[in-house]
Amino acid sequence: MINPIVGVLALAVVIVLLVLAVVVITFFRLWLRALLSGASVGFASLLGMSLRKVSPGVIVDSRIMAVKAGLNIATNELETHYLAGGNVVRVVQALIAAIKANIPLTYQKATAIDLAGRDVLEAVQTSVRPKVIDCPDPAKGISYVAAVAMDGIQIKAKARVTVRTNIQTLVGGATEETIIARVGEGIVTTIGSAESHKRVLENPDSISKVVLERGLDSGTAFEILSIDIADVDVGDNIGAKLQIDQAEADKQIAQARAEERRAMARAREQEMSALVIEMRSKVVEAEAEVPRAMAEAFRSGHLGIMDYYRMKNIVADTDMRDSISKIDQGAEDKQPGS
Repeated sequence: MINPIVGVLALAVVIVLLVLAVVVITFFRLWLRALLSGASVGFASLLGMSLRKVSPGVIVDSRIMAVKAGLNIATNELETHYLAGGNVVRVVQALIAAIKANIPLTYQKATAIDLAGRDVLEAVQTSVRPKVIDCPDPAKGISYVAAVAMDGIQIKAKARVTVRTNIQTLVGGATEETIIARVGEGIVTTIGSAESHKRVLENPDSISKVVLERGLDSGTAFEILSIDIADVDVGDNIGAKLQIDQAEADKQIAQARAEERRAMARAREQEMSALVIEMRSKVVEAEAEVPRAMAEAFRSGHLGIMDYYRMKNIVADTDMRDSISKIDQGAEDKQPGS
């Protein structure tokens, strides 16, 4: 009869052998590929990667690329970057490209750039092969940078900026948007300081020279190699439009003031008409007192009947003279040539 202890030990051995068989079957191809490439990785490391949810295939392939390129990068370092959320393959490819292009780039620097959200391989490639940035960016719907010269004429310009990635300032450095904004600002400043738009049209390269002298790549992740003015066009006469707008505004102000004076004159006229009516009413009131005064004079004996008739004769004579003068004046007006 089999001893129970021996049976348990035999079962344990069988289980261990099965586990080892599974591990060998699962990771044998990776282990063999790494061994034949000179970048050996042990079965224990492969099993540990699987338990740590690290892709063994990515780590093995990256280590093989690194060893073949002469880079000595430990498996633990590759795993650390993978667990941090980095792109291990792109980092190794960037390091290989940097070696080929004789660009100083360490593994720590490459991983930092990758974890910062930048494409480290593209950065190395741009360092070797500069790229061109359009200013302004057509993707944002802006086709030109508009500025006004000192003579009031608008100039529309397009620029193409050739840049090269600066690996040392890639982490923390400003992006392409900053380069485009600074170049646009330089174009506006240069055109705005020109005495005439004709000078800008005659020497468009003066814009690129002035912009380059400003050191616009300071604090950015790029090094500006050249700024080329792709197109320069004449826009609107902004100075004339501003003068027209100012003249129209002055006209409206003058019309408003004239209307104000007209309204004040009308109000004054109404006031004077009311005053005339008031004075006439006072005259009528005074004339109404005359008969009373005459009656009082008759009663008091200060005015006799003959005095009254003489006064009436004088009034009639005055009315007659007024009528005659009006007739004579009308005759003179009707004479020819008058």
